[in-house]
Amino acid sequence: MYNIVKTLHSYWAYFVLIVLIIATFNAIIKTFTDKEYEANDFRKSLFTLIVSHIQLLIGLVLYVVSPRLQLFGEVGMGGIMKDAVNRLYLVEHPVINILAVALITIGYSKHKKKLTSNAKLKTIAIFYSIALVLFLSRIPWNTWLG
Repeated sequence: MYNIVKTLHSYWAYFVLIVLIIATFNAIIKTFTDKEYEANDFRKSLFTLIVSHIQLLIGLVLYVVSPRLQLFGEVGMGGIMKDAVNRLYLVEHPVINILAVALITIGYSKHKKKLTSNAKLKTIAIFYSIALVLFLSRIPWNTWLG
């Protein structure tokens, strides 16, 4: 079960990053070029919201079935925080990525309340950009690409 969920989480992450990059750069470019907000922009931001939430759910399942979770009982929080790899997988990666998904959710919700195209696109650009940076900062690159 663990290996299946881990593989799904890893491959779905590629999809999330691609969709998030598309939505983010679309909003940034349209903000700086004063383009109008269109139905396609709404779809891109909504699709990003959906795939990131699916990734969050897969990640939460992975966290629960992970053999690393036993380390909380074995070495405690202090032991986990002293080991960079365990800290990344058990604390930093989950917390930062949950925060990133929360920012996507907030940005999506806030943009719907804006009345002008520029305000809508700017809101998506800001929140999705921050989420993208957070995601990229906590990906375990050595194991993900290896």
